[in-house]
Amino acid sequence: MDLLGPTTPTPLQELSGKFTEEAGIRLFIKRDDLIHPTVSGNKWRKLKYSLVKAKAENKSTLLTFGGAYSNHLYATAAAGNALGFRTIGIVRGEELAEKETPTLKFCREQHMQLHFVSRQEYRQKHSEEYLLQLSGQFDFPFIIPEGGTSGLALKGVAEMVTEVRSQLASAPDFFAVAAGTGGTAAGILYANANVLAFSALKGGGFLENEIQALLAGYENMGKLKLFTDYHFGGYAKWNPELLDFIESFKNNHGIQLEQVYTGKMFFGLFELIRSGYFAKGTVIVAVHTGGLQGLRIK
Repeated sequence: MDLLGPTTPTPLQELSGKFTEEAGIRLFIKRDDLIHPTVSGNKWRKLKYSLVKAKAENKSTLLTFGGAYSNHLYATAAAGNALGFRTIGIVRGEELAEKETPTLKFCREQHMQLHFVSRQEYRQKHSEEYLLQLSGQFDFPFIIPEGGTSGLALKGVAEMVTEVRSQLASAPDFFAVAAGTGGTAAGILYANANVLAFSALKGGGFLENEIQALLAGYENMGKLKLFTDYHFGGYAKWNPELLDFIESFKNNHGIQLEQVYTGKMFFGLFELIRSGYFAKGTVIVAVHTGGLQGLRIK
């Protein structure tokens, strides 16, 4: 199956400047934001093998979970529509049924059926009993977890690591990535690469256990370092300092970030570089995981 005609391998671009020269490191950005116009970044990587399996099982419907600004819902709606699936989105927050966010509007335009549930009910999204209930309610769809994060996602993300190793003709010391559900970080670790993960969530320390759970039973994994101090107040929250950083990054490097994930990751990474966190000669690849549909313009 030609999975929506992706652009792979995505470009690997070096970011250089006074701060990298002074730190004695090399920093690259993996432009997965360019992989596909609507199924971008890590969402394309994480969805790939779920979609392949759904086709192989002759499933006609995809069901998944997300919030009112979810990159994952956006990507699943687009991919499902393009590939001929019916799509259902379980949306966190009953009150949002009356709120037309750009993300939810796009999902509806892609013919996704949105089903709004209370935050209490949404917390059952990993419960086997709840998933069985949804399965019966929606005619036995192929269920994709929140964020596309499952064992199937690891293989897709690992292919990005293979691309980078080929592009560099060596392995970088670290991959840096934003973390929401931890699936992208887990996929990189699965490919036996070291990960610097920057939580986009307040109190994101739990992600370490979530990531390790995804990797249960696997051997020869990379090492994980999780940073939880760059959330700017919590998921989908930001302040003028972060927005100023995103604007400066675009002016200096010609690359757009957004304030939910990639902006926070790069802000934290730049602080670590400037503080002398990395040994001289270190090579870092920061993954641009897309999500620009959620960009807030100042």
